[in-house]
Order: sequence, then C-alpha cells, then structure tokens
Amino acid sequence: MTVYGYARVSTAGQSLNEQKDTLKKAGADIIMSEKYSGTTTTRPQFEKLVHLVEPNDTLIVTKLDRFARNTREALNLIDSLLKEKIVIKVLNLGTIDNTPMGRMLVRTLLSVAEMERDMIIERTQAGKIFAKQHNPNYKEGRPKRKKDSRNTAIFEYGRLQESSEHRMLLKDFSR
Repeated sequence: MTVYGYARVSTAGQSLNEQKDTLKKAGADIIMSEKYSGTTTTRPQFEKLVHLVEPNDTLIVTKLDRFARNTREALNLIDSLLKEKIVIKVLNLGTIDNTPMGRMLVRTLLSVAEMERDMIIERTQAGKIFAKQHNPNYKEGRPKRKKDSRNTAIFEYGRLQESSEHRMLLKDFSR
C-alpha cells in the first residue's frame, strides 16, 4: 500500500515546492510533479502515476483542480480510480468516497471550478475589448522591457555569473 502525491502548476514560472512540501507532510511516499496547464490533457507524469497506482494505494492532491480543469475528464478519472479501489485524498476537501454523496460532492465542486475558470476568461476578454475601445495606446501582452542601464547591468551580471560558473566547472572537470 503506497501513498502517492501529485503536484502540478500551470506555468513554468510557478514553483512546485509548496505543493510538494504539503504532500510530504500529508504522508506521500512518492511525489510526481509537472508544469502543465490544467487545460492540457497531455500530462506525462500524471499518466505515469495513474498507471503506477494499485488497489488500496492512496493518491493525494492538494486541490481537486489538480486532476483537471475539465469537469468531464476529472469525473472520468476519479470514477476510474475509485473503481480500481484507489483512495483519493484532496487535502482541502478530505477523502473522496465512492458513495452517492461523495460523487455528488465531487461533481458539484468540479462544476464550480470549471465555471470559475470560464468566468475568469470571460472577464479577461471583456476587459481587453473595453481597453481596446477606450485606450488608443492599448497593446496586448507584457510591455517590452526598456533597455536602460539598470536592466543592462542586471543582464551583464547574470552573464558573468553564468560564465564564471562554467569556468569553475571546466576547471574542476579538467583535474
């Protein structure tokens, strides 16, 4: 009986450390993690994990939306795991039971999470349309970084640090 943990963040810039620490504290022996959007159905580590778990193993996630942001996909996955006698623990919810009440709770929460995500997208799009109509200088995306002395110095410092580390590694390697 193994306890697995799964951690996922949506972008490469986000850190998995907090989720991993939380999963360790919750008793996860093996933690699989990756950086993929919840809207992406290709998640190699999660797929590997789903094939590793066996009956009576436990799968821990920090939040229900770590499974997927798509309600149908998450329901299919959770139903499949429960049928295989995998114990599913969602740290901010508790253990998901394979009972009518447990399944209803999961469906409701997944529907709310998907609605919330859809509303965020809708509000973002409405904000962009409003900005385009009312701001002649509106440009989508991040503003371009200004090339000033401070940014140039930071860039050069990073390059120097990188090259000195490379020199040290080569020096150690040549010994």
